[in-house]
Amino acid sequence: MRRRPPTFASFREFYPYYLGQHSHPISRRLHVCGTLLALAVALAALVTGRWAWLLGAPLAGYLPAWVGHYFFERNVPATFSHPLYSLRGDLSLLVEVLTGRMPW
Repeated sequence: MRRRPPTFASFREFYPYYLGQHSHPISRRLHVCGTLLALAVALAALVTGRWAWLLGAPLAGYLPAWVGHYFFERNVPATFSHPLYSLRGDLSLLVEVLTGRMPW
């Protein structure tokens, strides 16, 4: 029987859960690389005017992240139950890694 995903009243409440779901270093690296790749694809779409590329940005970001979840974390991505908090978590994780506050 599947358990219900936890509920959260705010991102502040959600973020510790998010970090707990990303404890494996390879998973974190895949998330950071995926987020950077998604941002690069989105930026390339804006710069070149090839708006169809924007459709590829989520795939570029989520595919590496989901590999991290399924093969390293062995858990279900929070994207499925908390998509907006999860996206914000991805961006927060990226900032924390780039600023040295989170181990790479």
